Amino acid sequence: MTEKKNYRAKAATGERDKLYPVFPGIWLAFQEVETYSFSSWGKVPSGLLEITHCREGRLEYQDSHRAFVLGEGDLSIRQTRKGEAALLCPVKRYRGLSVLIHPEQAPPCTSCFLRDVNVSLAELYEKFCGEGRPFIMRATPQLEHIFAQLYQVPQSIQRGYFKVKVLELLLFLSCLEPTMSQGEQRACTPFQVRLARDVIAYVDAHRDQRVTAAQLGRELGVSTEQLRASVQQVYGKPLYQCIRAYKMRMAARLLGETDRTVLDIAGEFGYGNSSKFAAAFREVLGASPGEYCQKNSPSLWSEDSADWSGNTPADLV
Repeated sequence: MTEKKNYRAKAATGERDKLYPVFPGIWLAFQEVETYSFSSWGKVPSGLLEITHCREGRLEYQDSHRAFVLGEGDLSIRQTRKGEAALLCPVKRYRGLSVLIHPEQAPPCTSCFLRDVNVSLAELYEKFCGEGRPFIMRATPQLEHIFAQLYQVPQSIQRGYFKVKVLELLLFLSCLEPTMSQGEQRACTPFQVRLARDVIAYVDAHRDQRVTAAQLGRELGVSTEQLRASVQQVYGKPLYQCIRAYKMRMAARLLGETDRTVLDIAGEFGYGNSSKFAAAFREVLGASPGEYCQKNSPSLWSEDSADWSGNTPADLV
């Protein structure tokens, strides 16, 4: 492979999170990331059962030989590891939540919370953490039903609602088997992950241009076949869909965080008029730029959204 120019993705600041104690030894954590890498919940002890749902963007786990990528709507279950390297966010965007369960601090069974919800947390832990690789379930209507409303819960009912939804999730997971994991179907090689990440870094650096597969291949020193295959495997979308989705999500971030006009932002991403930009935006985000700004309330991140008292996983290190 020929020498590549320096379009490597670089880590940067741009993350926020909130952590809520739900039951003894069980926490619900929300995270929103606008960077290529981030630490998972700060200083977290090893051995926790971590159940993660990806609402937007991509989240990447790595072991020594492969990478596993969560897409929008996907679920992962894994064991946290002490001293774990930063998690990766290959499209520089991740919004999701995790349920964290401490096997020694949580009660052995959920029936002490609600009599008829009889889930053994010890059995759940053994079932999904026994092989040392993440359990991954791709997006389904059942997962959407469980997680969708968790991201827009009024503060006045958060405490009770979070308890009910965590119990619902645990009851659902108790019906799954490790053989149902779909992680192997989308496992990626380190080369594929690096190449796909470099594609996004290049597009980000040339966001006002229409970037082609041939151009990317020349700049990154690979064939267009390798390029397309790697992007498809890592991001689950064809190359041009991936590029457009990335640009529109970055544009959405600017719309929400700045006072710039739609026309100004459209120009930054290579659109000469706002109508074509709005059409592409709607196709990716499901709403016009104006509608998107109105319906995306930052309620979970507002200043008056108070954390509840209680220990955090970091207190147990």
